[in-house]
Amino acid sequence: MRTINVHEAKTHFSQLLDAAMAGEEIIIARAGTPCVRLVPILTTPRKPGALKGKGYLTEAFFEPLTEDEIGKWE
Repeated sequence: MRTINVHEAKTHFSQLLDAAMAGEEIIIARAGTPCVRLVPILTTPRKPGALKGKGYLTEAFFEPLTEDEIGKWE
C-alpha cells in the first residue's frame, strides 16, 4: 500500500490507475491526512441467458398491464 498526496495524484493519475488495475492499493492524502483509497473494481463479465430457467421471470411478466396497473404508472 502506497500513500501519496493530492498534487502527486493529479500529476501521475494515469500511472496510479495502471498500478491500481495491477492490484496495488493506493491511499491519497490531503495535507498528510488519508482521505481516499484507489483500488480496482472487480467485475465479472455478464453472460447472456445466465438467469434462464431460474424462475425470476414468469410468463405473467410478458402479459399486458391491467387498466389499474397502467393508471398507477401515469
